[in-house]
Amino acid sequence: MSKLIIEDVEVFLTAPNNIDLVVVRIKTNKEGLTGLGCATFTQRIYAVKHAIEDYLKPFLLGKDPADIEDLWQTMNVSGYWRNGPVMNNALSGIDMALWDIKGKLADMPVYDLLGGKSRDGIALYCHTDGATKEEVEESVKSAMEEGYQYVRCQLGMYGGAGTEDTGLITTKMKRAEGLLTKHPPENRRDGQYFDADAYLKSVDELFDHLRRTIEPHMEFIHDIHERVPAIEAIKLAKKLEKYDLFYLEDPFSPEQLEWLKMLREQSSTPIAFGELFSHPNDWKALIANQQIDFIRAHVSAIGGITPARKLAIFGELFGVRTAWHGPGDLSPIGVAANLHLDYCSNNFGIQEWTPMNEALKEVFPGGPEIKNGYAYLSDIPGLGLDFREDEAEKYPPHGKLPEWTLARIVDGTSVKP
Repeated sequence: MSKLIIEDVEVFLTAPNNIDLVVVRIKTNKEGLTGLGCATFTQRIYAVKHAIEDYLKPFLLGKDPADIEDLWQTMNVSGYWRNGPVMNNALSGIDMALWDIKGKLADMPVYDLLGGKSRDGIALYCHTDGATKEEVEESVKSAMEEGYQYVRCQLGMYGGAGTEDTGLITTKMKRAEGLLTKHPPENRRDGQYFDADAYLKSVDELFDHLRRTIEPHMEFIHDIHERVPAIEAIKLAKKLEKYDLFYLEDPFSPEQLEWLKMLREQSSTPIAFGELFSHPNDWKALIANQQIDFIRAHVSAIGGITPARKLAIFGELFGVRTAWHGPGDLSPIGVAANLHLDYCSNNFGIQEWTPMNEALKEVFPGGPEIKNGYAYLSDIPGLGLDFREDEAEKYPPHGKLPEWTLARIVDGTSVKP
């Protein structure tokens, strides 16, 4: 039998849920043996596509797909400068596809290759939202009827601003109503405006309402999404202690990590952090100093399954749990990678879940079973799902810059989104 080698690396752009996705398929010289990976950086899909086709594909052709660790390391240093989101997503697409191939060769699901199941089902949280406290309450109750025991609660999406940009999520979200906002100056420039002070006041009122109207066993999450001044985030974390959140997400931007020490000294509200990090080492000090409680990595943005597995194990040493990022701008292949990691990681905390529409299921047949707030993977070898190129062609990418990232406060100042 001839030596197994990589014969081709293909990149596909598609948007079955109106969100641009990047899919990688690696072909080997063994008939029918291929692997799938997610390389989605939805705001820079063409940059990732060219990074793979122009640089990583020539590097990989003729190499042994079994050597995942060596291929990851050598691809990572092949351009000398490293660890940015474009190249990391490109790496991720390759890395996931190689794990998919290895699982198929071994006739085992990827989670078994990584040590096997640590749990029977994977607990999920879903998003709840609304323009008023009462609408959020109804959204939470709907999630409870579906069996969810963990929910993220937002009033008017991030900062109360709402959004009509379906390149972020597939549903338009209404602005928060009834907030006492400041009046803006004249001649406002384009952007997604919100009033940080009004938003901060609304969060305390929202969770006061929910704790009075929702059964006490429900676990609540809230995402500040780095939108407010650091000291205001600390004040909010202290106010929210009495509502016993499961965690508070991204109180600061990555540029303000020093504030985490002050936050930890002043509040016991659990903190999830890091979806904007693009290097596993970004977490090193935060985990070792136990300044966060949950690792909110976007797995494709740090380079795929290989570095994410190492990061999870590092977190386990310090009692820090995983909470992989699971937004709409993640292909079902990326979702599957998250879930395989969830199954095998002893320090799993929670998994964000974004429901898939029928178009996504047609393009990516297979995937997890979702039942009563838990996800279950099959024992199909590899990552456990397929990719239908013919169906993907029905949903061409948009390639547009998003609107929701142009966040501005009342006077027009641009802030982190």
